[in-house]
Amino acid sequence: MKKAILITSLILLIFFSGFFTRQFIPGKQVKSAIMKKVTGIGGVFFKCKDPEKVKEWYSKHLGFNMDQYGTSFEWRQGDDPTKYGITQWSAFSDSTKYFDPSVKEFMINYRVHDLVNLVAELKKDGVTILDSIEVYDYGKFVHILDNEGNKIELWEPVDAEYDKKANAGTK
Repeated sequence: MKKAILITSLILLIFFSGFFTRQFIPGKQVKSAIMKKVTGIGGVFFKCKDPEKVKEWYSKHLGFNMDQYGTSFEWRQGDDPTKYGITQWSAFSDSTKYFDPSVKEFMINYRVHDLVNLVAELKKDGVTILDSIEVYDYGKFVHILDNEGNKIELWEPVDAEYDKKANAGTK
């Protein structure tokens, strides 16, 4: 009986010492097994016959504040309301090749966390990666295809830098 109590106590001591080490000692936190992936919509892009007229229509009738790319919607991040995020809205010419190889009339840009590791994970899963990660001062980008051939743009943003570039001369 004493032996069983001793073994049980030892197991509990090992368990709680491991829990204590991971939870309360700085630098010893265990990384979550589930990687944070998509964090929001980064942009909505679509084809149209006359992008300038479409932008003018949205500006006049819906109040969109347009620039050469379209417009940006600013919002606060749910996990940290002191930080903001941006979602881009852009009209492209119906002859654009930017959506290729997809034949669809739209492309969604998803905001992601840790694009490099996400791309590595997607490659392991057999997802079609269309290009290499491109790095700009306002973020990292890569394009993939979903299982139906829709082109998707993944963006790891640097919102403060994107805001400076998108609003250059407007503030």
